[in-house]
Amino acid sequence: MSVRGSISAMVSCVSKSVLMISVLLVIFASVGAPQTSNSRELERYAEVGQKALEEGRYPEAEAAFEKLRELSPGTAEVHANLGAIYFQEKKFDKAVGALRQALNLRANLPKTEALLAMSLSELGKYNEATPGLEKCFRHSTDPPVKHMCGLELLRAETGLKQENKSVALALELNRRYPDDPEVLYHTARIYGNQAFLTIQRLSQVAPDSVWKSMAAAEAYESQGSYTEAVGEYHRVLTLDPYRKGIHYRLGRTLFAQSRQNNSAELKAEALKEFQQELRLDPGDASAAYELGEASRSAGQLEEAGRYFEQALNFYPDFEEAHLGLAAVLMSQSEPKLAMPHLQKAVTINPEDEVAWYRLSRAQKALGNDALQQKALSEFHRLHEKTLQQSRVKEQTPPNELTKQVIEPNAEP
Repeated sequence: MSVRGSISAMVSCVSKSVLMISVLLVIFASVGAPQTSNSRELERYAEVGQKALEEGRYPEAEAAFEKLRELSPGTAEVHANLGAIYFQEKKFDKAVGALRQALNLRANLPKTEALLAMSLSELGKYNEATPGLEKCFRHSTDPPVKHMCGLELLRAETGLKQENKSVALALELNRRYPDDPEVLYHTARIYGNQAFLTIQRLSQVAPDSVWKSMAAAEAYESQGSYTEAVGEYHRVLTLDPYRKGIHYRLGRTLFAQSRQNNSAELKAEALKEFQQELRLDPGDASAAYELGEASRSAGQLEEAGRYFEQALNFYPDFEEAHLGLAAVLMSQSEPKLAMPHLQKAVTINPEDEVAWYRLSRAQKALGNDALQQKALSEFHRLHEKTLQQSRVKEQTPPNELTKQVIEPNAEP
């Protein structure tokens, strides 16, 4: 899932169940056991795999199809099914490998190209995913698959910060699916000038839905009405206790309340929600990051490092996590290990003064005087620009991701 602010929340809850029905079984129907000496064994694993798929027992289906892949590595449909199983299990990196192998063996497998594009999107590889998603959304004749590709394309274009395209696509999705609560929810986040009308429509077509409560919670959150937002997020969890992303958003809201009220108790509740989110979804990089930053602030460096690494495992371009992990490593007197994270951070966001400042400290620790001065000069330039723009002291809205800042006692 994308991680900063609204991008991270964007289409992270797109349902995959419809795709499973329309892809797995259609692809499987074309599998034929090769007439070899081990054809009986192939048929047995194929039967086990198909039955497991039909009954939603994905680990068993995965094991059967992995065995089929060993026995018949040249059968494209086996790789395609295995890729679809990995996708359903959210093992997107494995799904990409299996689906690419399937397409190498047979380029015209039904829906496999679309599934590959969605897997790439789930990994945050939006540039690679966009052509396939665009093709699927424009030309697919399967309504559920077209629907999912449209939502994933919206996610990709938002992740690439292609505002004009994402707004146009949001409008198109609303035209195609005027009464779909999921589409209405996601597009409401894109075009702020039409947010009121979109939320109004959502309330009309699905007044008791999860999507309506999520929209209400986020609206309250953006207005600073944290008590009301907490209530709506709890209602979402009542309707759908296993919905991913909600414990993170609930924790984020409680965190905002804790800052507002200077409440250690609310902060502790927020951290419990982030931990619950990771239990539900270990790939939630934002929750891992917040726990890492809280641990770092408390001086628990080993624990902080593990959380930051977890965030980066699922979101390699997470700038704040790179900066957080670098700060941990610097505190552990490991400037050499911190350096790649700081260099990555300034590559991701060359306008971040915190990244340049920490890079200058790492260069100094390594004895690279010229490089330290270069980084420090860039920090001073950006810091002066910040002062000239008269930005407020707290640069991050209280209900968004915790930003890295320069510590008050840091060296000039």
